[in-house]
This record gives sequence, structure tokens and C-alpha cells, in this order.
Amino acid sequence: MSTEAKDFHHSLKQDTFNHPDFYMLDELFTDEQKLIRSTIRDFVKRDISPIIEDACQQARFPQHLVKQLGEMGCFGPQLPTKYGCGGMDYTTYGIMMQELERCDSGIRSTASVQGSLVMYPIYLFGSEEQKMKYLPRLATGELLGCFGLTEPDYGSDPGGMKSNFKDMGDHYLLNGSKMWISNSPFADIAVIWAKDEEGKICGLILERGMEGFTTPETHGKWSLRASATGELVFDNVKVPKENLLPGVKGLRGPLSCLNSARYGISWGAVGAAMDCYESAVKYSKERIMFGKPIARFQLQQKKLSEMLTEITKAQLLCWRLGKLMDEGRATPAQISLAKRNNVEMALNIAREARQIHGGMGITGEYPIMRHMMNLESVITYEGTHDVHLLILGLEITGENAFN
Repeated sequence: MSTEAKDFHHSLKQDTFNHPDFYMLDELFTDEQKLIRSTIRDFVKRDISPIIEDACQQARFPQHLVKQLGEMGCFGPQLPTKYGCGGMDYTTYGIMMQELERCDSGIRSTASVQGSLVMYPIYLFGSEEQKMKYLPRLATGELLGCFGLTEPDYGSDPGGMKSNFKDMGDHYLLNGSKMWISNSPFADIAVIWAKDEEGKICGLILERGMEGFTTPETHGKWSLRASATGELVFDNVKVPKENLLPGVKGLRGPLSCLNSARYGISWGAVGAAMDCYESAVKYSKERIMFGKPIARFQLQQKKLSEMLTEITKAQLLCWRLGKLMDEGRATPAQISLAKRNNVEMALNIAREARQIHGGMGITGEYPIMRHMMNLESVITYEGTHDVHLLILGLEITGENAFN
């Protein structure tokens, strides 16, 4: 165990998680997918679960996990092996994100940002030189990346961004700022989006150490406390011209990355819901009230039955969406539906599970309150709950509520 890992006190509660599978979906997964799930689950139980509560209580990002996540293949597993990645299908990617978020949304966020928002745009829109330079080192966790789109005044309306760069002949000069950026305080590189002199949105790769590029950390969060969040500030940053992503101009670039991240979230949120549900089932059998376990009371059985129903529906939704992703047929609206539904489902389950746990549900002895606080961020980022509603509305009616 690393020195940094030892800085976190180990929890006394053993992680005994085993996922609910009421409709026997395991029969639909390949042996390889189930083996990968078991491998990631064992890694989480061994190396993350024992420290996650203290990491959140202390609001500290367990930075030593970055290389371990890389070693486990959690960064960009759906990208080609040519670039040091896993070459896996999207269903397997989803399964991996589910296992990480079952432990903590912040840990899954670290992996999602690295794989879907940093590595994916470099793979999709970067030059071959950029791919070979960055992807293998990002895959192993040697480098940590972040994604800069959201600005102080432009969240759900990224097209209004003010960050811009000018052509100075032998380099670009970048000015502006981004906020609510996961991984930024520790990131070695940043894939950021800014407008060129024609007002077209382009992607640029920034490296830590570039003069005028700073990443102040955001403090005082009640959510995602084990994930590092910060700003990106660009003050006359000189960016080499070879750091421009040549393959895209316009909002299509960042939005395509968000679709990949939203897909991973749709699986991840189910993992958080599963953890809350399993904890509630165990607690209901152990907690004695009026001379009997509360699991015997009808209202508790109602809560648990509804939890299992919603988790099962979300599992089926993820599995089908994974198949569509693997076939290249999934639409942005389909991804929005799954992200929106599954995060809301998980948040509702966390709240019901908190009630089953009574007062104990607000303590760090159980994961409920941590999941609930995390999910309050997940329901907002990568497109707010209402934005995904309007994406679906556009798909249904053909009428654009954003204009």
C-alpha cells in the first residue's frame, strides 16, 4: 500500500456488495464481461471502499488511485488497443463505470472525464501525432486530464462561451476561464473549448506549466467530496499550433464527447442505486423495532420492492442502450433518456434508503448520505435534468425549446 493510501483511515465495515439481478441479466453478458466486472469489483472492494468514507469526510481526492485506475484499464477502455487502451465494447465500458460508481460517484467521475471527455476527443478529433503522444499515457494514468467547456456565465448554453484564442503567427493566444471542472487541480493536461477569431468553437490541448494557465481548486463542496473540482484560467496563454484538435469545429465537438460521458453515467448511477438498495435490505433485517426486524413492516417492504423494481428497469435500459452503442445506432436522445431516468431513479432510491436507515443513514457508517449528496451533482452535470427533458422534447415534437 502506498504512503498516500495509508493517510486515509481504513473503515471497519467490510465491503460485501453483490448486485441485485432480479431479471437474470447476467445471462445476457458474455463470460469476458462478467470476468471484467468481477475484476473491477474486487479492485474496488480491496483498494477504494476502505478509504472512500474518509476521503469524503476530509474532502480529499485520493490521487494515488489514478495510476491504479489506469492499471485496471478504467481509462478509455472502449478506445483502440493501438493507443494503449482496452479495445472493449461499450457494454463493457458501462459495466466498469457501474462498478466504480457503486463505490462512489466521484471516483467514477474521475474515470469518465479521463476516458470520455479527454481521451475520446483526442481520439476522435486529434491528429495521429496527438493520439500517439497523449492517449497511451492517459490510459495508464501517467497523465491525468480534464475537460473545459462550462464557463461562469455559460453552463447549459455552451455556445455563448467567451473563451477565445487569436492566431499570433507561430502560436495561438488563449484567454478566458472555465469552472466546475473535475480533475482540474491535479490535471496534467486539459482539453478545452474556445472560439477562434471567426467565432467557431475549437478544441485545444493545454499542458500544465504553460505560462498564464492556472487551475485554482473549488472548496466548500457538499457533493463529490472525493473528487477534485476547480477552475481553468487562461491569461494570455501561448498555445502551440500543433495543440489544436484539427478534426472538428463547432459545438458538435464537445457535445459528442458529452454523449459518451452521459452514456457512462447512465450505467454508473445504477451502481449507486444498487449500493443504497443493498445497504437498506441488510439494515432492514438487522434493525429491531417493536420486537421484530423492520423488514417485516409493510411500509419497509413497499420501499424495498419499489427500489428493486426501478433498479431492474434501469438495468434493462442500460443493457439495451449498450447494445445500440455497440452497433453504432444509439442516438443522443436515447442517451439523454437513460441518463435522466437513471440518475433520478438513483437519487430517489438514496432518499428512500436514508429513511429506512433512520438516523444512522446520515452517518458515514453507511454510504447512503454520501451517495445522495454525490447524485445531486450527477443529476446536474453533463446536461441538467431539465435540459435532457428538452432534448427528448425536441426528439418527440421536432420543436426546439432552446431557441
